Amino acid sequence: MAKHNDTGTEGRSVRLLRVGEQFRHILSELLARGEVHDDVLNSHSVSVTEVRMSPDLRHATAFIKPLLGANEEKVLKALRTNTAFFQKEVASRVSIKYAAKLKFLADDSFDQATHIEGLLAQPKVQQDLTDNADGDGAE
Repeated sequence: MAKHNDTGTEGRSVRLLRVGEQFRHILSELLARGEVHDDVLNSHSVSVTEVRMSPDLRHATAFIKPLLGANEEKVLKALRTNTAFFQKEVASRVSIKYAAKLKFLADDSFDQATHIEGLLAQPKVQQDLTDNADGDGAE
C-alpha cells in the first residue's frame, strides 16, 4: 500500500503545518493571558510567529518576536527558562502520541524583510527598476 503524502508549504505535510499551527495558537494564548508566572514574559508582548514541527512530531521550534523587538534576548531567556511549563501545557491541549520538545528561537524574518526593503529603496536599484519598467520587457 502506497503512503499518501500531502505536502504543503516548503514540502512540509499538511499534518505538520496543522499541528504547528495548533502549537502556535496555544503558546500565543498562554503568553497573552499571562498564564506563565514570569515577570519578564508578563511585562512584554510576545508574538509567536510560527511553530515548525519535526516530521515525527517529537520536536517543535517556536519562532518568537517581542513587540518592536525590545529585549529579545531577555525574552528568549525567560521562554527557555519556562520551557517545561510550556511543554506540559501544550501536551495537555494537543492530542498527539508524544509530548513534543519545545525550542524557542528569535524570528529574524522581519529583520530580513526590512533589510531587503532597504536595498530596494536605494537610488541605484530604483533607477534599475525604473529603467526596466520603461523598456518593452524584451531583452
